[in-house]
Amino acid sequence: MSDVTELVQRYLTAWNETDADARRAVLADVFAEDAVYTDPLASVQGRDGLDATIAAVQAQFGGLVFSLGGAVDAHHDIARFTWHLGPEGGEPVVIGFDVAVIGADGRIRQVLGFLDRVPAGA
Repeated sequence: MSDVTELVQRYLTAWNETDADARRAVLADVFAEDAVYTDPLASVQGRDGLDATIAAVQAQFGGLVFSLGGAVDAHHDIARFTWHLGPEGGEPVVIGFDVAVIGADGRIRQVLGFLDRVPAGA
């Protein structure tokens, strides 16, 4: 379980990394090359698509950070977890949860994201 929790923490690190080169390095470490990411606002395939999605979220919510909202629940090759987006150490502005499918190489192959709380107009 700790390996999966560490993978999820690295996943959130990618979402928080504002340096494009460093973010792409984390994405290469965490995601399969052809990984699929789907949430209510985006559906992309591959690391480049995910990188562009993360950059767009950072532009919209500048200065906010992603954090783990509780324990990671995992079995077989699947993990689910709640995340928060908000000011460092403050009340989250956005809350969601993701389900990640992990490949045999230990990288994420697919993410299905859900949004539980989103501010009006976002």
